[in-house]
Amino acid sequence: MTEEAAQSLAERKMQFLYALRSKGVTDARVLTAMEAVDRGPFIRGLFASRAYEDMPLPIACGQTISQPSVVGLMTQALEVQSRHKVLEIGTGSGYQAAILSKLARRVYTIDRHRRLVQEARDIFEAQGLSNITAVTADGSFGLAEQAPFDRIIVTAAAEDPPGPLLAQLKEGGIMVLPVGQSDAVQHLIRVRKTANGLEYDELRAVRFVPLLEGLGKET
Repeated sequence: MTEEAAQSLAERKMQFLYALRSKGVTDARVLTAMEAVDRGPFIRGLFASRAYEDMPLPIACGQTISQPSVVGLMTQALEVQSRHKVLEIGTGSGYQAAILSKLARRVYTIDRHRRLVQEARDIFEAQGLSNITAVTADGSFGLAEQAPFDRIIVTAAAEDPPGPLLAQLKEGGIMVLPVGQSDAVQHLIRVRKTANGLEYDELRAVRFVPLLEGLGKET
């Protein structure tokens, strides 16, 4: 890389972090994690040059990599601590899991598309992210053998928080997910599991692919 190209990349990354702050991502630990995880390797092909723009981009299997500011806001809402065990439903590119790996003790991530899981594993290995376990499975059922989880994040929209996931959340735990019909307005919500039941906060309007049952058809 030439000196000019390196300077241009550094400027784009600086603008990327500025965009995160301007959209409400203010938690210092989250910003540090997002600065440490380069979004570039998670985007391939035609859109690779737009990796540092605050926009969602298409990836394989008809999925998307979320807008970085939304990734940051969801991560911030999750309130991850260093000893936490986190479950992510919807690996996608692996970008969200990589950020979580900088904040949590252990991250388990599930996707219904085998190809996405394998490609994400390759990036995790290349970046030395050894505290992530990526699994091909139906995420709507969670990962019962590793439950309970301190935190659960869902990166696909369901009509309601899935019962199996709520059951796998520890008391005192937090789940963040988009809720709503796939062809209508969705809302990002935070669910806190307390001794007295579930508490819900509505955070903002969002747009995610729907949470589907079963495994994806591989092409």
